[in-house]
Amino acid sequence: MAVMSQPEWKPSACILCACNCGIEVQVEDGIIVRVKGDKAHPASKGYACEKAQRLPYYQRNPRLLAPMRRRPDGGYEEVGWDTAIREVAAGLARVRDEHGGSSIFYYGGGGQGNHLGGAYSGALRHALGVRFSSNALAQEKTGEFWVDAHLFGHMAHTAPDFERAEVAVFVGKNPWMAHGFPHARPTLKAIAADPDRALVVIDPRRSETAAMADFHLQVAPGKDAFLLAALLAILVQEDLVDHAFLESRTENAEAVLAAVRDVDVDDHCRRAGVDAELARAAARRIGAAASVSILEDLGIQQAPHSTLSSYLEKLLWALTGNFARPGCTSLHTSFSPGGLIGRSRESRRRTPVTGERVIGGMFPAAAIPDAVLSDDPARFRAAIVESSNPVHSLPDSPRMREAMAALEFSVVIDITMTETAACASYVLPAPTQFEKHECTFFNLEFPNNYFHLRHPVLPAPDGPLIEAELHRRLVRELGALTDEDVAGLREAADAGLDAYAAAFGARMAERPHLMGLATVVLYETLGPALPGGAAAAAALWGSAQLCAATYPDSIRAAGFDGEGTALGNALFEAALGNPRGITFSVDDHDASWRWIAQHRPSGRLDLAIPELLDELGALPGEPDVADPDFPLVLSAGERRSGSAMTLMRDPEWRKRDAEGALRMSPADAASLGLADGDRATVVTARGRRTAAVEVSDMMRAGHVSLPNGYGLDFNGTVTGIAPNELTSGDRRDPVAGTPWHKTVPARVEPAR
Repeated sequence: MAVMSQPEWKPSACILCACNCGIEVQVEDGIIVRVKGDKAHPASKGYACEKAQRLPYYQRNPRLLAPMRRRPDGGYEEVGWDTAIREVAAGLARVRDEHGGSSIFYYGGGGQGNHLGGAYSGALRHALGVRFSSNALAQEKTGEFWVDAHLFGHMAHTAPDFERAEVAVFVGKNPWMAHGFPHARPTLKAIAADPDRALVVIDPRRSETAAMADFHLQVAPGKDAFLLAALLAILVQEDLVDHAFLESRTENAEAVLAAVRDVDVDDHCRRAGVDAELARAAARRIGAAASVSILEDLGIQQAPHSTLSSYLEKLLWALTGNFARPGCTSLHTSFSPGGLIGRSRESRRRTPVTGERVIGGMFPAAAIPDAVLSDDPARFRAAIVESSNPVHSLPDSPRMREAMAALEFSVVIDITMTETAACASYVLPAPTQFEKHECTFFNLEFPNNYFHLRHPVLPAPDGPLIEAELHRRLVRELGALTDEDVAGLREAADAGLDAYAAAFGARMAERPHLMGLATVVLYETLGPALPGGAAAAAALWGSAQLCAATYPDSIRAAGFDGEGTALGNALFEAALGNPRGITFSVDDHDASWRWIAQHRPSGRLDLAIPELLDELGALPGEPDVADPDFPLVLSAGERRSGSAMTLMRDPEWRKRDAEGALRMSPADAASLGLADGDRATVVTARGRRTAAVEVSDMMRAGHVSLPNGYGLDFNGTVTGIAPNELTSGDRRDPVAGTPWHKTVPARVEPAR
């Protein structure tokens, strides 16, 4: 009698939030059947929330297995890869040749945990002369990035230390659901259970995290800037600031203190809808603490005064000296320092048509339709969209669909026919994240930082191409890379990484135009020499070299040896050979100051941002009158247990809240004669949609919410409301262009 073998557990990582916890998956008959936390993972150490258990649903999308070309009647037909590559390259080249590379925009390259495609897309963009790119971060984080660039002298990123913080502050964030740092739920429980520690939550909702808090400042939606200004004023007026820190570690602090000192605390708290005495108690707890860590999120980043609120949030830890110490905020390394980390203080580029800031190299996503639906000669005329779904995720979905239809040419790279793919000229299929080598560049930890190259755990079906190969073929078809360009590099790779490093460096020096094509060069020449079919990981060799050159002391502290390219080679080989991930850097708290000194001669934080201090001063004069036609505030895109990335399209994965209920307070429900399970219509200036009602004590009067991740087509059925059918792209931050998804003027009517 044959003995049945046990299904194998394979290491991988969750792809549903930026923490990317290590997991083990059990595979049977080519599908994932079970998921558990990976105890051997260097970062998560076995922790994984319940969403990871539902990852098998990610594989259940109707798959695209061949390139699709739009027919004149609007339908699609399959074509072969040779035809698709030839025609896509020709279509993009035609737009470039007629209108310039700046008329083509690129969106994506960073689907959650799906980052290697973005690395290789850089070569295609270089070949086409594409100047403007964007992704989801450009409707969330760019205001925060812009503030960080001013504070630190370069576009760095900070990491909180909640495990050791005496006081933890969350601004517009619900880490019980949205995480944002490792071991979120155990850490929150530990803080809440310790009488010597405190949890401060600023959120209009009584969220799961707010329900645990010592201080829940239940701010009125969109009024966070008023509350944050009041908290800072209390710290200054009651002399709870760290004068020694300000004197020795900052510059231009007096301008900030003067601007904050005159804030009318009572009036600002009234405008914010928060009791002034509760705000004073919370500020005093922050000011008296030995250590404070703070984390912000979309609750303020997608609301009015979003960049100002990010600035004020950071001033909370700056004025109290809670930086670069245990339990406080610190800077951290990045495995890909050529991305946001290390960018200059501020980009001076502006967008075509709208003239807005390009922050961190990212075009403000909410402005994309404006840059298409225009008669301006500089308008966008073609699009490349990769591993993203902007028609669903960006504000004003109807206008985004109109913009896609107005383009002369468009191509989408994805695993299924998304809402955006259904608008494209061509759709090119890729494998799923569990069918190929992939990684995330969301390396956000301090003092130990981690990188995880995930290995495939499922066989890829015939048909789709990994993004590295897809971009290589397009670059070759465009004639940007020749056999002569790469001659001899494949043989150098066979001789080992040291020989390859020398040959690659010499070739880039000889032919500097290849630098923009470097990832494809690496894939073609180093990729075939990598073990285990890991050719797509070749681009990581360049990241490892740059990481080692940027943070050599940090890399050595993590146990790697060598100088120059040898150190980068050691880091690359470790990343390649450890399918559970690696600790790639270890730092002390002084590292933050060393990195600041590299970009600012004074080595100090520059606290004053005149543009935002002017905005702060203008807050009292802001009108405080609601639109009578839209008396409620809708938060479009609340994170709930049943919401995740939009490639989790099968509604069966949600065990509750199947349709994505409209949450409202008992007071609002009573005034409208609504009860749990009734149906109601949400009306905004952009549209109207009907949903089931959930009456919830979470919500304050006047505030309603809809979750993100719903309204997706799955085998012809759409479940729930796509929230961006109701949002508007013209309501966005004047500094960063981030849309105000969390404060949409709305009204609710009983459905008839």
